[in-house]
Amino acid sequence: MSILADILEFNQKFVETKAYEQYQTTKFPNKKLAVISCMDTRLVELLPKAMNLHNGDFKHIKSAGAIVSHPFGSVMRSILVALYELNAEEVIVVGHYDCGMSAIDPKAMIEKMTKRGVSPETIGVLQHSGIRLEEWLHGFDCVEESVRQSVSIIKQHPLIPKTTPVHGLIIDPATGKLDVIVDGYQA
Repeated sequence: MSILADILEFNQKFVETKAYEQYQTTKFPNKKLAVISCMDTRLVELLPKAMNLHNGDFKHIKSAGAIVSHPFGSVMRSILVALYELNAEEVIVVGHYDCGMSAIDPKAMIEKMTKRGVSPETIGVLQHSGIRLEEWLHGFDCVEESVRQSVSIIKQHPLIPKTTPVHGLIIDPATGKLDVIVDGYQA
């Protein structure tokens, strides 16, 4: 049986037994938070538990490395929607130690792309049209600096109210311990 078939079979029982009822909440975050975190599988349950956040407490925005890479990209748009449409009042960027984005080798990733069927011509066209794939695919060298950079992009954004606290944390994916990198109340 395929993964999709497994999911759909489970989902049918989930709906029939009304298991969804325990997760019902509104679209507005109870704790008025928008949290940007990495998509790392170790954080799916650990991060909310370590932060005492429950279903309905926060808007969870995920990106590889918890990186806000562009002031007008989809992560930033999600933050703005959380603040202006969904009643979030604070933003927390949560990076993590042992992040895969710190080990990304853009050249090796491009090679993997071609091995999985992306033509070298497509790569060439993108690069010749001004898209710097290696730069775009590069992660970061220092998680602390990456968190500071993402916090800075958010805080300096022309559409973010100056009164919005933007915090930066790093979580240990083994223990859940949080380290404060930027205290948005002090900034």
